[in-house]
Amino acid sequence: MESHHKEEETYKIIGLCMEVHRNLGPGLLEIIYKDALEIEFKENNIPFEREKEFLVEYKGKILPHKFNADFVVNEDIILEVKAIKEFSNEHIAQILNYIKLSNSEIGLLVNFQTKSLQYKRYVM
Repeated sequence: MESHHKEEETYKIIGLCMEVHRNLGPGLLEIIYKDALEIEFKENNIPFEREKEFLVEYKGKILPHKFNADFVVNEDIILEVKAIKEFSNEHIAQILNYIKLSNSEIGLLVNFQTKSLQYKRYVM
């Protein structure tokens, strides 16, 4: 049941991303899409944190460098927003690392730069 619930949540998030893409189209900066997504999340009563900071631990010690997920939606879904030509292996590695470091199970990688919204869902 839990897994099915997360599928519904990710479906809703992707739908809101599509709404932003439909209204703004490709060609803008990443920050603009993030601003628009923040409005959509608020208007749809979807809990989120923007630019959530995560500490990285190594052998019991907190490293000085942290990472910031673009969005954490519903407390456990990592959403990484891109405005790029196409996803690269580095982008995929980034979302997989963010999922692992945040102890989340699901990550969404979304690209607004393409003619149609490009997205990938990752489950760990």
